[in-house]
Amino acid sequence: MYSRPEKIHENFLQKVESGALPERHSHTRLDNCGLSFFELVDLFESQVMSRHLDLRSRELKNQGLCYYTIGSSGHEGNVALGKAFRYTDMAFLHYRSGAFFIQRAKQLGGSTPLYDLLLSFVASSEDPIAGGRHKVFGSRSLFIPPQTSTIASHLPKAVGAALSISRARDLKISSEIPADSLIYCSFGDASANHASAAVAINSASWISYQNIPMPLVFVCEDNGVGISVPTPNDWIASNYSSKPGIMYFQCDGLNLCDTYSKAMKAINYARNRRKPVFLHVKTVRLMGHAGSDVESVYRNPRDIESTEFQDPLLHSAALLRENGMSSRQILEIYYSMGKRVADVAEKVCECPKLESPDRVRASLTLSRFRKKAPALPEKSEFESLLGRESTKLGQPLHMAKLLSFALHESLMRYPNTLVFGEDVAQKGGVYHVTDGLYKRFGVRRVFNSLLDETTILGTAIGLAHNGFVPIPEIQFLAYVHNAEDQIRGEAATLQFFSNGQYSNPMVIRVAGLAYQKGFGGHFHNDNSLAVFRDIPGLVIACPSNGADAVKMFRRCLRLAHEEGRVVVFIEPIALYMTRDLHKEGDKLWSHIYPELGSEIEISDFYVEGGGKDLAIITYGNGYFYSRQAQQVLKVEHGIEARVMDLRWLAPLDMARVSASVADCEKILIVEECRKTGSLSEGIVAGLVEHLNPLPKTRVLAADDCFIPLGVAAAAGLPKKQEVLNAALDICGRSR
Repeated sequence: MYSRPEKIHENFLQKVESGALPERHSHTRLDNCGLSFFELVDLFESQVMSRHLDLRSRELKNQGLCYYTIGSSGHEGNVALGKAFRYTDMAFLHYRSGAFFIQRAKQLGGSTPLYDLLLSFVASSEDPIAGGRHKVFGSRSLFIPPQTSTIASHLPKAVGAALSISRARDLKISSEIPADSLIYCSFGDASANHASAAVAINSASWISYQNIPMPLVFVCEDNGVGISVPTPNDWIASNYSSKPGIMYFQCDGLNLCDTYSKAMKAINYARNRRKPVFLHVKTVRLMGHAGSDVESVYRNPRDIESTEFQDPLLHSAALLRENGMSSRQILEIYYSMGKRVADVAEKVCECPKLESPDRVRASLTLSRFRKKAPALPEKSEFESLLGRESTKLGQPLHMAKLLSFALHESLMRYPNTLVFGEDVAQKGGVYHVTDGLYKRFGVRRVFNSLLDETTILGTAIGLAHNGFVPIPEIQFLAYVHNAEDQIRGEAATLQFFSNGQYSNPMVIRVAGLAYQKGFGGHFHNDNSLAVFRDIPGLVIACPSNGADAVKMFRRCLRLAHEEGRVVVFIEPIALYMTRDLHKEGDKLWSHIYPELGSEIEISDFYVEGGGKDLAIITYGNGYFYSRQAQQVLKVEHGIEARVMDLRWLAPLDMARVSASVADCEKILIVEECRKTGSLSEGIVAGLVEHLNPLPKTRVLAADDCFIPLGVAAAAGLPKKQEVLNAALDICGRSR
């Protein structure tokens, strides 16, 4: 079939020259929409720039110079939204937002959107937002955090960002977003069906329904097709026009006057009432989904041609003709912009690219806006906060209580922290770790979420965009799987794709791991951390005891606050209430609350004992059981063992770990997670890499099986006896 980009280009020239322009779909005219003629011309110029960028990207791709060709053609009507919204209204953008980005940039003097976008198209290291790591629409100065090829995963964080605005004002937090701002969030009609979109729109409705401020505008750019799947007629309007607490507006995205007029109504409603809006923009898609998409395979050629006649640039040309501009003047704008884009494209193709892996990785944990942690609270102030509970600070306590005190200390020290999740407020959490926080810090800092992990994590990301350091709680480890992409695809990627200009500081508390007799199945009693371990830049902490938990949590929170890092803090449920190690009443697993300010550094492990017969490498529950086995090995079998508690599962310094066990005759890795996909695989590989010769090494891991209920719950898990048996076997001793 004839090249559609070339055909669309020729159609525009022919239709404008002949005057055979499409009829308007709406009655909104220039004289009643709030735009002047000169503003209309300016919008058209931005539309044309966006179109020529799309056309040029296809040509550059054919030359092997451009690598991403999902364009904005057909969606250029969002240029009116780029003008209507303030540039300080933080925008989470759909990938067809070229015209919006260009027009918003015009609000800020000195911006160079054409040059910046072309640098992004050719993946140049001089690209000012991603540094050549992806073609994204993003700019810190324009309040546009970068998005990659997102479907709808950015909608939950838009809800969190909207929630953060009034929360920052009420708590007097130094925020990134002005107090009277809106949050702008755009997506396509097909994306509206995604679980993340349904969750976000529902949570915005749920929050607004309770009269909690939610100054958010969802913008659905409805072109009627998702790649090759048509959207049913009136599906978006029928589905979203009557959501509780959300005002619905619809506009003709092909008519700049109507789009601008309806956008201003939506903006005024959302800004004045601090309520969410669903703005439904009817538009078309041109040139297929992307450069590799051949529309003729799944669409009738006549349908393609009739859609191309509804080109928004032709509709804008009709508006300009209607208001006195000649066809020649319109074509002059088009031709001159095409030459300008071509000239700039020629220059950016010569700009440097990322080449070395070190440079690619450099932004994974980079933060260009580091903060200093607040001063430590005085001991007397902390004791006063705890009230009667302060008498327990000098007593040996279990992990759950020590973590509860640590959360009190954290909220006291860091005014920008919030604790939220399922049942964390009045109830104090299902394991009472958040007990007392709600009473002492109030509903604005400690609050219950919907029963939805995507909402919890998305809210955290949005809050982190506005000066907060969220401490969201995931009630059980397996619940993460409902929302894992909020960590993998959103939170952990932001520093990478913004070259350190944006970050998502947070400490995600996850109650998890196994050994609970009262819970069966895969949903509560889960023992796999594989979902976290392959996420670049993520910090994973897993304390085995209360004293370490407090000191590690302090370090995690400071890391998030100062460097913008995303941290997952795994709390072993089975060790929450554990007090004793070897026998009832010994209280060897109970600890006094650590001195204020004491921390454990990232990747710093602990080794108990100096025996050379055997080294046991483990963490969490595995460390607890290994310590029990260590005593029996020594007393009953004369085997001197050392037991290493890794504490930090990522980053894992295998060079130091290997050096610490290099003088041992045997190595046993005790892994409480399922063997396949477990940390033990990486540990073995690291030992092989760093130790020559490699001591005899064995892995004792949990079975590759889900966990049953009751007495059988621990059947496939390493415990004291299993550790003891494995240690004796590897040491060549009889049991």
